[in-house]
Amino acid sequence: MALEPSRDGAGTLVDVIDRILDKGLVINADITVSVAGVELLGIKIRAALASFETAAKYGLEFPSGTNYETAAWNEAMVGKESCPQCDKRVPAEELISDGCPWCGWISARAKETLVSAQ
Repeated sequence: MALEPSRDGAGTLVDVIDRILDKGLVINADITVSVAGVELLGIKIRAALASFETAAKYGLEFPSGTNYETAAWNEAMVGKESCPQCDKRVPAEELISDGCPWCGWISARAKETLVSAQ
């Protein structure tokens, strides 16, 4: 019995890039060129592609001169979670207390707050 390829919906380039930046991608390659057992050329490639948030989470070093005091850096350091409905990354506290600003999903805590306010 052969397996048939399947996909979940239509994946676009934006989805692929978002996934790579969210999870990170590491390329580690050792390339050697040799003739008759004699190594003529050796190349070692180590590259990482990730968002600043993902890189910081895994402890990757940033280039010297990186300004850690910017608003974008502070936003990246805020803990984010994926919305259960639309899978967009939202600050965890905002997702729990207010809901998802992208799709309108509301957490149980936010629903309780809305009910008690009425």
